[in-house]
Amino acid sequence: MVFKDMAFGSYDKAERKARKAFELYEDGKISQALLELEDALEINPSNGSWHFNKALALDAIDQFDDAIGEYEIALQLNPDDLEILNSLAVDYTRTGQYDLAIDTFEHIQKLDPKFEPCYCNRIITYTEMGQHDLAEQLFYLAQQINPDCALCYYNIGNSLFARGQYKKAVRCWLRTAELEPSHPQINYRIAQAYWSAGESGHSREHFLAELRVNPGNVEVILDFGLFLLEGGDIESAKEKFNRILELKPDFVPALFYLGEIAFNKSDVERAEQLFNQALEKDNALPGPCYRLAQYALMRGNKKEGRAYLVSELQASPEDVDTLVSMGSMFLTIGELDYATHCLLRAVDIDCANADAYYYLGLVSAIKGRFENAAEFFAHTLDIRSEHVFALRDSAFVYLAMGRLADAAERIKKARVLAGDDSQLRALDRRVRLIQITERIADFLWCLRPRFISYLVSRISYLVSRFTHHG
Repeated sequence: MVFKDMAFGSYDKAERKARKAFELYEDGKISQALLELEDALEINPSNGSWHFNKALALDAIDQFDDAIGEYEIALQLNPDDLEILNSLAVDYTRTGQYDLAIDTFEHIQKLDPKFEPCYCNRIITYTEMGQHDLAEQLFYLAQQINPDCALCYYNIGNSLFARGQYKKAVRCWLRTAELEPSHPQINYRIAQAYWSAGESGHSREHFLAELRVNPGNVEVILDFGLFLLEGGDIESAKEKFNRILELKPDFVPALFYLGEIAFNKSDVERAEQLFNQALEKDNALPGPCYRLAQYALMRGNKKEGRAYLVSELQASPEDVDTLVSMGSMFLTIGELDYATHCLLRAVDIDCANADAYYYLGLVSAIKGRFENAAEFFAHTLDIRSEHVFALRDSAFVYLAMGRLADAAERIKKARVLAGDDSQLRALDRRVRLIQITERIADFLWCLRPRFISYLVSRISYLVSRFTHHG
C-alpha cells in the first residue's frame, strides 16, 4: 500500500511538472518549460503527449533535429496520431528531408483525406523542392477542404514569390492578412513582394506596418534600411542601421552597410574603420575584405590588396557583380588563376553576364590563348552587342591571329559606338596599313617576271630623270 502511494505521488508530481511546463511554454519561457518536461518524462517516459509537447518546445527554439526525435518517440506511443505525424513531416521539411516529409504527408492523407494540414504544409515542401506545379495542386486540394485557410495562402504566396510572380504573391499574402491579421511577419512579406515588384510606395507602407507591430525586429529593420538605401534615402537608411546597433551591438551587417554609406560618401577613414569593426566581429562576412581590397589597390598596395581579395574569396561571395569586380582586380595585379576562378563562379551563377565573359576573354588573351579569347569576346557580344571594350579587344585578338577582316569589322562597330576614340583610330590605321601591305604583296606575287623587270627598269628611268633634273 505504501509503495502504491509512493508511485501515485511520483506520477502526480510528473503531472504537476507537465502542467507547469505548459504554463511556462505559453508565457514564452521555453528553456524552463523544457526542464519541467524533462523532469516529468524522467518519472513517466511512456507519456506520448509529453514527448509531443517537448518536441513543440524544441521547435520553438529551432532545435528541429531534437524535436524530430521526440516526435518519433511520441509516434511510437501513439501510432497514426495525425497531429504528431503532421508536425513530424513539417520538421522533416525544415531539415531538408523532403522524401520523408512527402511520405509522411501521404500517409496522413491515406489515414484521413479530409485532414487539411497535410495538404497545406505539403505546399511548403514542394516549394522548397522547386516543384511549384505540385505546390499549386496541393493548394487547390486544400482549398476544397478549407477555402479560408490563411496558412495555405501564405504558403502558396511563398511559391509564387520564389518564381518571381510578385504581384500574385502580394494578392495571396493580402488574403492571409485579411483572414489572420496577426499572422507572423505578414506585412513584412507583403513589403518584400511590393519591393520586388517595384511598387516602393506600398512596400514602405507595409514595412512601417510591420515595424509598428514588431519595432525591435532586427531582420525587418535591416531590410527596411536596404530598401531605403536602394531608394536613395541615405540618412533614413543610416538611422535604421544605427538603430539595429542600439538593439544588437554585435550585428555585423549593420556595421557593413554603414561602411558602405561612408564608402559612397568618399569618407575613406570612417568606411575603413567600420569595415574593420565588422571583420573583428565576423571575419567570414562577405563584403568588408572586398572593399578594403579596393582601398589598398587605390593606394597602390598590391600585396595588401591581394591578401584582402583572397580573404574575400574564402568568404564565398555569391553576388555576381562583386565576383566580376574581384576578377578584374585579380587581373590588374596579375593573379590570372584567381581571376579565372572568380569569373567562372560568376558565370555559374549568371550565365548571361557579359562582363564576366569579357574579363575571361582578357585572361585568355594575356595567356596567349587567342582562340579562347575570341570565343569569350564573342559570348560577350552575343549578350551585349554594344560592349565597346569587347569589340575593341576582340579586334586586337583578331589582329594577332591574322584575321584582318574580322578585326576591321569589330573596329568599325566600335568606332560607331565610341565616337572619336584615339585608341580605336590608331588600331584602325594599323589594320588598314597591314591590309594595304598585304594586298600589295599579293599583287606583286601574281605579276609575271618580265612585268616586274619592266617596272624595275621604269622606276630606274624615272629615278635617273629626277636625279638629272635635280
